[in-house]
Amino acid sequence: MFIPFNTLITELSSSFQSIFKTKQLHALISKTHLSLDPFFATRILRLYSLNGDIVSARNLFDEMPERTVFLWNSMIRAYARVNEMDSVFGLVRAMIVWETMPDNYTFACLIRACADGEEGSDGVRVVHGGVLVFGYGADGICGSALVSGYSRLGQVEEARKVFSRVRVRDLAMWNSMISGYGYCGFWDDGLRLFRDMRSVGMEPDGYTMVALLLGSVDHALLGIGESLHAFCVKSSFDYNTHVGSSLVSMYSRCSCLDSAHKVFRDLLKPDLVTWSSLISGLSQRGDSRSALHLFREMNMERGLRADGVLVAGALAASAQLASVKLGYELHGFVLRHALDIDVMVSSALIDMYFKCGFVDLAMRFFESLPHKNIVTYNSVILGFGSHGLASQAFWIFNRMLDNGLYPDASTFSSLLHVCSHSGLLDDGKHIFSRMQYEFRLEPTTEHYVHMVKILGMAGELKEAYNLVLSLPEPVDDGIWGALLGCCETQGDSRLAESISQQAIESRPEKSSYTVALSKMYANDGRWEEMEMMRDGVTYSRSTALPLGSEPIIKRHNLP
Repeated sequence: MFIPFNTLITELSSSFQSIFKTKQLHALISKTHLSLDPFFATRILRLYSLNGDIVSARNLFDEMPERTVFLWNSMIRAYARVNEMDSVFGLVRAMIVWETMPDNYTFACLIRACADGEEGSDGVRVVHGGVLVFGYGADGICGSALVSGYSRLGQVEEARKVFSRVRVRDLAMWNSMISGYGYCGFWDDGLRLFRDMRSVGMEPDGYTMVALLLGSVDHALLGIGESLHAFCVKSSFDYNTHVGSSLVSMYSRCSCLDSAHKVFRDLLKPDLVTWSSLISGLSQRGDSRSALHLFREMNMERGLRADGVLVAGALAASAQLASVKLGYELHGFVLRHALDIDVMVSSALIDMYFKCGFVDLAMRFFESLPHKNIVTYNSVILGFGSHGLASQAFWIFNRMLDNGLYPDASTFSSLLHVCSHSGLLDDGKHIFSRMQYEFRLEPTTEHYVHMVKILGMAGELKEAYNLVLSLPEPVDDGIWGALLGCCETQGDSRLAESISQQAIESRPEKSSYTVALSKMYANDGRWEEMEMMRDGVTYSRSTALPLGSEPIIKRHNLP
């Protein structure tokens, strides 16, 4: 087999080659002794890594008599890709022993691996120390990686410190910090930094716009998202596939599906993320039929293969329709494409069968899974609870513990939902206690909502009220709402009045408390109080936003 040298370089530089083609290329360069050249060895090692063949990659690495920093970095990246962190750090230590000093790309790879893996913030801090020791504290490559790593871990203040220490900032560094703000929900800081970036003469690119759009997460920020969209059109960034995908995602998150659909149709080749954003948005809005129609179009007409996220979204849509026929079809698709090993997909299948009323099919699929984890167990517990099958839910929970799995916050949320749904007061108290004292898990708002419902619906309104009073201020609206709902069901308007007054004092802008109280007054025949309450709501609404005034969320004019 003869390949011209230029063709060989092109083949080795390809973004991806199949494992068969990679082995062919490896055999060719071995035959011509080019495999001893670190340049060619690095290219082959990269292709093995992309195919997940870590054994062949390591064998090639070990055979090399001369190892450049690029070859070391490729092997480190290969182990990081499969999350073998012990091997990653082992290679770094060996690298130093062999007197090959790690460079900025070595540290950037280590930072990304730690941020994405189990090492988390502790691992990133350790690598950050190495960055400083080896003199890369002001390096742009390491700086961008640290900013991204800290941001993904929610430590935006640490990211900001790193950003401020780098004096010469390239566009990648600015984009990393803006993206970090968006990822952590600080959209206003992201916009401020965007203005600062332009004031120093740095022009944005498509990745900048993607980073800014990441911060527009709900309908309240739709005006900002629309302004960013206008800027993208003005700067011709809307033709960029990544920008288009982000715009579709932004409009979908803001429940503005018509705009999302318009942007989507203008894209020449929407990627899987774009399809997924629109399908998920339609499903969340309750338009399950449109979501499934779009899913079919993607698979049948466009020839794109759905990933686990998309299939899970389609299964959620069929569950909303309670259509087991569509669920069967999707189950077949999952099996044909070996997606049943995806945790998100397997959980969505279990949830779909339960919601369609096919408990036996849900359990049959669950039992067929070779590897069951906490997510699939939680889905089964919640499924049994939604059907009022409390004893089966508790049996699954005990089985999970016997198999050595440690429950998480979602497990106890599912169990408390079971108790609330089935009216199990003592079991609910026992589970809530175990969660805190046996498993050392701090209750969240969702857990307190369930607990208030368990106590309130069992007639223990005073105990539920005292539980809410014991919580730190401000108490979440969902908890007050759950308590008020229990008061209404139990017909205790006096306690409801006291609760509403407290809730109104803490959140005067929330008219729902006043509406709930006026409804109770009407049920008790207390018409005068009801009229006063309704007048109060009307007054507060009219004074909050007079006719012709500007909306609270204004458009942000971008420079």
